[in-house]
Amino acid sequence: MIATFIPPDKLGTPPMSDSPWELLPTASNHAASLDGLYLFLTAVAFVSFVLVIGAMVYFIIKYKRRGDNDKTSPLTHNGKLEFAWSAIPAVFLMVFFVWGELDFVKLNAPPPDAIDVRITGQKWYWTIEYPGRPVASTTTVVDGEVAPLLIVPKGQPVRLVMTSKDVIHSFYIPAFRVKKDVVPGRYTTAWFEAIQTGRFPIFCTEYCGDEHSSMLAVVEVVEPEDYEAAMLAATTLEQGDGETVEQFGEKVYKSYACNSCHALDSSVKVGPGFGGLYGKTESFTDGSSVTVDENYIRESIMDPNAKIVAGFTPQMPTFAGQINDDQMNALIAYIRSLK
Repeated sequence: MIATFIPPDKLGTPPMSDSPWELLPTASNHAASLDGLYLFLTAVAFVSFVLVIGAMVYFIIKYKRRGDNDKTSPLTHNGKLEFAWSAIPAVFLMVFFVWGELDFVKLNAPPPDAIDVRITGQKWYWTIEYPGRPVASTTTVVDGEVAPLLIVPKGQPVRLVMTSKDVIHSFYIPAFRVKKDVVPGRYTTAWFEAIQTGRFPIFCTEYCGDEHSSMLAVVEVVEPEDYEAAMLAATTLEQGDGETVEQFGEKVYKSYACNSCHALDSSVKVGPGFGGLYGKTESFTDGSSVTVDENYIRESIMDPNAKIVAGFTPQMPTFAGQINDDQMNALIAYIRSLK
């Protein structure tokens, strides 16, 4: 499983080229053809603009009325010219259609040997599940922040099977020229074959709520022989040597995007802040109350709608089946340490 929240001061599009006038890296099998179509459309549009505006200016000057004796030409039309300015654009439109249709079919027809990776969108992070692996925290560190990580092998087709738990999201990898809406209640698919190793940003391009702009992730392309080891390492969230339980709990807190909705102090975001939460008496919408302890924190993570804190609405998803006991204990210890 993979999650993140990037602080507002670190938001923004990561640089993917040396100049804003350059095209993005062509890091997938789709990129070159789509770029060619884009450049062709741009060139035809530019030439058409010059011809139309140029002809207009020419006629304005040439046929400007210069005196009372000037008369309108008796010619009503030119059949050959009218056919030409209709037929030539029609030819270009057919080229655009055929080229675009071929790319569209290619984008939606993954090869049968593609690696299936499941993507789940959820406010405001991505869950990534690899074949043969349980749902685990799949993360990397970007500028000191934990970010979602999609690892794929170079030169092998990968199919993304995507859905959403709440609202419509949109999974977009600019360097791969791959973008697909992620819709609740159904599956959508996208596929690519990475042709360049490296790390490339992933965005949500469908406004999905307050923290939409922080719903960022990273795709890392590795050599085929390194894929298995990199994937296994990335999907393992365990306490490291010399790491305290609280330190491991902080890593769990970031990996599962708790910080996208809960502050480390008592300030309110989408949900209540964690600062000073342990031992506090919490009141609920049904009029009941409870003293926050380990049992309440665990229940709130596994069944978040069981008790809704007064002043808030039920928005938190369940993490049942995602967080194991060691991670849960560490997260509780970390929350307990926050004052």
